[in-house]
Amino acid sequence: METTGRTLPSIGDGKGNLAASIDKAAATTHETIQRVTDSARPAVDRMATGAHQAVDKVADFAAQTSATLDSKGAQLQDVQARLMEECTAYVRSNPLAAIGIAAAAGFILSRVISSR
Repeated sequence: METTGRTLPSIGDGKGNLAASIDKAAATTHETIQRVTDSARPAVDRMATGAHQAVDKVADFAAQTSATLDSKGAQLQDVQARLMEECTAYVRSNPLAAIGIAAAAGFILSRVISSR
């Protein structure tokens, strides 16, 4: 066999101490992993913080939207109640006109529906 002048890395100290070499390689690997993890931690923390802030903004927006919808719903119920009271008062004060309006609306509605 030819030799290239390079020496292969030895495993152990030549006395069969393979376990010590494996332990040293494992320790070095753990140190490297720890350094990589430590350097990645700030980026992960920034991403987690950004995600939490985004969730908080969405939750705040949803809460505001819910409050607005509740308010608008209450306003619509008030308008509906007021219109019913006004219609009831009109029908009581003008019964013949109310019947005529109802008949005309029914006629127009039946024409629209039957033309389809």
